[in-house]
Amino acid sequence: MEREAFCVWKDWIELTKPGLLRLNVVAAFGGFWVASKWSFDWWKLLFMLIGTTLVMASACVINNYWDRELDKKMTRTQERALPSGRLNPGAVLTYGIVLGVVGVTVLFTLVNTICGILGLIGLFTYIVIYTMWLKRTSTWSTSIGGISGAMPPVIGYCAVTETVDAGAWILFAWLFLWQPAHFWSLAIRRVEEYRAAGFPLLPVVKGIERTKLQMIPYIALLIPTGILLYTYDHVGYVFLILSTLLSAGWLVQTLMGFRARNVDKWAKINFLISVNYLMIIFIVMMADTTHVS
Repeated sequence: MEREAFCVWKDWIELTKPGLLRLNVVAAFGGFWVASKWSFDWWKLLFMLIGTTLVMASACVINNYWDRELDKKMTRTQERALPSGRLNPGAVLTYGIVLGVVGVTVLFTLVNTICGILGLIGLFTYIVIYTMWLKRTSTWSTSIGGISGAMPPVIGYCAVTETVDAGAWILFAWLFLWQPAHFWSLAIRRVEEYRAAGFPLLPVVKGIERTKLQMIPYIALLIPTGILLYTYDHVGYVFLILSTLLSAGWLVQTLMGFRARNVDKWAKINFLISVNYLMIIFIVMMADTTHVS
């Protein structure tokens, strides 16, 4: 009985995509840290993290609800709680809506209005524009969907500044540019599953070689993004040097894909690099944040 209850509880947690949440919580925390310049309002940080996490969790849950029929066609997703029939769709939709309402309310009332608006923009973009529309109709789904994925560090930053300034836009650009190459690395490995499910992703529609080519400008633009973060006095020399080296290293690894004999192995390595890249970038960003003058 206890084991069954644990499995059900685990299913509800998995709907929120915890791995994705962890990365985005780090990004939100990093945005807050950079804007604070080592002078922290700990309560605001706590409320920002709670609100942002709930909003992201809501988007993931509703995404799972909306994709439940298509998920049955993919090996990677067919054992999830909804496609396998372990959870009731109506209850899952209610769960997602409640998470979103509570998360946005926390951002509006306990953080600030700008963060609340950013949370709503993130929800709308991910659920309506990405999940309900572009994911089923266009190769642009990954790029446009990156708008919602880029919101966490901006929400964290604006929780402190209460304004969308250059620093907010630079952090937005960082996550926006990071996401396509990260996701396409996974999509290349699962291209036939996505094709069978009917998702018109770039490697499905345009092919793997075109996808490799389209990764390059996104990763290359991460280099000047790091330079801009230094130029606007948010970070120091250590971040400038390491971010440039890490971005250049990821770019070289991506370019090696054109000569890779084992594309699946290359894509797996590229995906793992992308995950670790983001984590390292935000850790270094926080450690080398400039102090209040």
